[in-house]
Amino acid sequence: MKRKWSDGQKTQQGMASANTSWSEENFSCSICLDVFISPVTTPCGHNFCRTCIKKFWDEQVQYKCPVCNKLFGTKPDLQVNTFLSELAAQFRTTVQVKEKPFVEPAEVPCDVCTGTQLKAVKSCLVCLISYCQTHLEPHQRVAGLKKHRLVEPMDRFEDRMCKKHDRLLELFCQTEQVCVCLLCTVTDHKSHPVVPLKEEYEVKTALLGKRGAEVPQMIQERKHKIREVKDAVELSNKDADREIAHGGQVFTALIGCVDKCRDEFNQTVQEKLKSTVKRAEDLIKELEQEIEDLTNRSSEVKQLSQTEDHLHFLQAFRSLKDPPPTRDWTTVEVRPPSYAGTLRRSLDQLEETLNMGMKKLRDVELKRVQQYEVDVTLDPDTANPWFILSDDEKQVHDGDEEKELPDNPKRFTQKMYVLTRQSFSSGRFYFEVQVKDKTGWFVGVARESIDRKGQTERTPENGYWTLYYNKDGLVFSDKPAVRLPLRAELQKVGVFVDYDEGLVSFYDVEARVHIGSATGCTFTEPLYPILCPCPRDYEGNNSAPLIISPVDQTD
Repeated sequence: MKRKWSDGQKTQQGMASANTSWSEENFSCSICLDVFISPVTTPCGHNFCRTCIKKFWDEQVQYKCPVCNKLFGTKPDLQVNTFLSELAAQFRTTVQVKEKPFVEPAEVPCDVCTGTQLKAVKSCLVCLISYCQTHLEPHQRVAGLKKHRLVEPMDRFEDRMCKKHDRLLELFCQTEQVCVCLLCTVTDHKSHPVVPLKEEYEVKTALLGKRGAEVPQMIQERKHKIREVKDAVELSNKDADREIAHGGQVFTALIGCVDKCRDEFNQTVQEKLKSTVKRAEDLIKELEQEIEDLTNRSSEVKQLSQTEDHLHFLQAFRSLKDPPPTRDWTTVEVRPPSYAGTLRRSLDQLEETLNMGMKKLRDVELKRVQQYEVDVTLDPDTANPWFILSDDEKQVHDGDEEKELPDNPKRFTQKMYVLTRQSFSSGRFYFEVQVKDKTGWFVGVARESIDRKGQTERTPENGYWTLYYNKDGLVFSDKPAVRLPLRAELQKVGVFVDYDEGLVSFYDVEARVHIGSATGCTFTEPLYPILCPCPRDYEGNNSAPLIISPVDQTD
């Protein structure tokens, strides 16, 4: 027997030597798919690494073969297969892996390859291992492994495990929008609706597809908005250049008026001074002539008074000329010219010129805001029950009695107001209201959320920007109220709003005068034009309607 055994050993060695060309799968464990380490054989004849099969059985309720699923009543007592162990060791030392590395930085490497790793082609969600094409073969051949779920290669399997239960994350909690394992559904997420990852994946993929389809449109919308903004900037630059040019012309004209007025004033003063100097020079010349004449006579008198020849004295005295006529200089005086009123008259003339210029500027300003005219109509659903609206919804006045109207949340019940149908949330708009023959009214704009049922005070803080008129004059409704000058009886009021700039301006349309503005306003919701014709008194005064009028730009 000893010799027979020796012959057998030689035979085995010869086999090992002759089969060094065998592939790695002949010496691979079906569990770890690596070359055997301390291989053992199960009663059904399949070989595994001792550590692999021991770990496999520790995780199972029953003891079965991982390859053929044969059940064993008790845990088999396995011994190392020395013959297979020697062959595997010899294979490990003699077979060289000839493949070159094919794993790129962005690719997943095979977890089974030893030495040089190849690129994984699949990952197993049961084994939690990624396989190259060679090491994937058992999953395509062995019945038990065919049932494993294979997916595209992935790494970091620890991220796919539940941190609490160390189980695969294969469900999705719709309540907390997180991935969970099977044990999570009976613990922390017991009452939460859960679905398989695939089902939620399909829902989310559809949603993503919808969002993906929306993204190009959103991009186009934003590109369009960029064009709009750039166009607005370009238009703003042009407007600014035009405004600067126009302003330069106006200021140049004003400076010219001031210079002209100054020159005329200086000329007037110089002419007065020149006239005074001329008169003074003429008086001095006349005085000097009288002095010369008087000096000559004095010399003649002195010479005659010194002669002692009586005949000559009498003859000369007779021929002595009469003294030259002289002026009574006691009443003659030269006073500095009076400039009283000169400067005032010049400034009055300048003011008249400037007023004419200002009138032209006011015309230009009003025409500029009038180009933002909007066509608005009154909303009957907001009108106080005492109001009567015209059929074209352009006029409103106080009626004789309160109408019975359906309860409408938009309607003013305590305050005598009415809004327009149209609202504005951006840009600029302008409208005009005829207030002729009325002794009380108010017009302006109000935000959408103003109180429709109570007695809220009409101030900007509460959402109102309005101009009010009564016998005491014009008032901008604020706290405290701002009284405004009234030059003449108003016929028509223009209201201009620049939503983005936070500006509300009021104009006397007939006089082409800017009444006043509310600046620095903050608008965060739609604005509605608001009107109030105010009640008429017992004598029937203030019965005329407020009329939304079309803008006349022919003036």
